[in-house]
Amino acid sequence: MPKQKTHSSSKKRFKVSGKGKVITPYAYKKHKAEAKSPKRRRQLRGTQVAHTTNEKRIKKMIPYK
Repeated sequence: MPKQKTHSSSKKRFKVSGKGKVITPYAYKKHKAEAKSPKRRRQLRGTQVAHTTNEKRIKKMIPYK
C-alpha cells in the first residue's frame, strides 16, 4: 500500500498532543489587530484544542505527525 502524503500547510499549523488531541493556534490574530483591544490580542496568543468535528479531517492530513 502506498504512503499517504502529508498536507504541507497543515503540518505547520497543527500538532497532535500525547493523548491524541489536535492543538491549533487561535484564529483572528493578525488581520486588523490594531482594532482589537490589547486584552483580546493577549488572549489570542496561546493555543487551543481543535473541535472534535474537525479532528478526524486534520489527523488525515497529518498522518505521521
